[in-house]
Amino acid sequence: MDAWFRNLFKGGSGTKSISYQTARKLARDTNPAVRRELAGRDDVAPEILVFLADDPEPEVRQAIAANQASPAHADRVLAGDADQEVRGALAEKIARLAPGLSVDVRDKVGQLAHDTLEALARDQVTRVRRILAEALKDVAHAPPEVIRRLARDAEAEVSSPVLQFSPLLTDADLLEIIASNPVSARLCAISRRDGVNAPVADAIAGSNDTAAIGALLANPTAQIREQVLDQLIDRAELVEIWHVPLVHRPRLPAGAVAKLARFVADGLLKALQDRRDLTPKTMDEVRRIVDRRLRRKGRHSAGADGANPEDALKMAIELQRAGRLDEPMIGEAVRTGDREFAIAALAVRSGLPADLIRKVVGERNAKGMVAITWKAGFSAKLAETLQLRLAQVNRRDILAADGANYPLAIATLEFQIDFLRNAG
Repeated sequence: MDAWFRNLFKGGSGTKSISYQTARKLARDTNPAVRRELAGRDDVAPEILVFLADDPEPEVRQAIAANQASPAHADRVLAGDADQEVRGALAEKIARLAPGLSVDVRDKVGQLAHDTLEALARDQVTRVRRILAEALKDVAHAPPEVIRRLARDAEAEVSSPVLQFSPLLTDADLLEIIASNPVSARLCAISRRDGVNAPVADAIAGSNDTAAIGALLANPTAQIREQVLDQLIDRAELVEIWHVPLVHRPRLPAGAVAKLARFVADGLLKALQDRRDLTPKTMDEVRRIVDRRLRRKGRHSAGADGANPEDALKMAIELQRAGRLDEPMIGEAVRTGDREFAIAALAVRSGLPADLIRKVVGERNAKGMVAITWKAGFSAKLAETLQLRLAQVNRRDILAADGANYPLAIATLEFQIDFLRNAG
């Protein structure tokens, strides 16, 4: 038991200026104000403070709870007090003194102190648990079982500080909590921990919680494996809150910067180009992508909505013959607003009339857009992009890919194509 902890739970070091007999008499005074004043002093014998811990007046017990000179037995009694203000005062006292906390249960006083923290961690009032969690969140010698209880608390305002800062939580603890499908705020707290290890980062990335993954990406100390980061970048186009943290990640996999350059907002392109970890080859590739985007944007802003339908179709046919009408080209056309070229490219690749595709786009037909993308031989990921960016389907109505798989069965996709042809 260290000196600080004895001071917290056994008594202060002030010089005694009140006699035992006087204090004993005042402890039985009929005036609650007198007893309350006595309860707040640090020069009163411990047994009198224990006696006042059972006082019928909550204000007196609250003063005992706040008194740093109160002995361990008094604090343990007050941890179960019926009045939440009393328990709150006890938690606040611990919060003020927690930086030096070191619990040693080898003697009776240490065990009482330990039991006090356990009782407060189980308190039914959220405010009491929150105060305790804030106090113990970064204390290296707090009782591990108390920390684990607070970390699993149902209220995010209690669990989040501990989840983000406590050095006592192991990767096994964190993985168990992640596996329990906690609320987003708790996942975000884990994502912000200093030095998130790879297994925990993998679990966060697999949670599909966009806010928590965004917090993980924004954490420069998080150890995100290259394969996982690559997978997140492949998903990032439709998750705008990931763009800024991805652009500023300390290390990115090879080819990641070029991928990001194809879809992040114009304001982030300079940050990509200014990265110091780019090879000359990557720098040239990013520069070409940016130049191509700017040229397309300039053409779009001139009011042509990209090429006119006839020219767009001719261009798409020529590119198809040259074997260059690929997915990145169509994705980039959509992102830069070249609507007619995207429609023409889908028509050439799918064999469907451009007017039919234009109709599906105009109707914001999610199923139709997915079926056309499939018919054109492109990925389910591009189908998401085309729904959102080309057909402008409401985000909540988008048919999301199941990993690399299309969200609709082959038979359903074939039916959709036949339906569109007949309807057209």
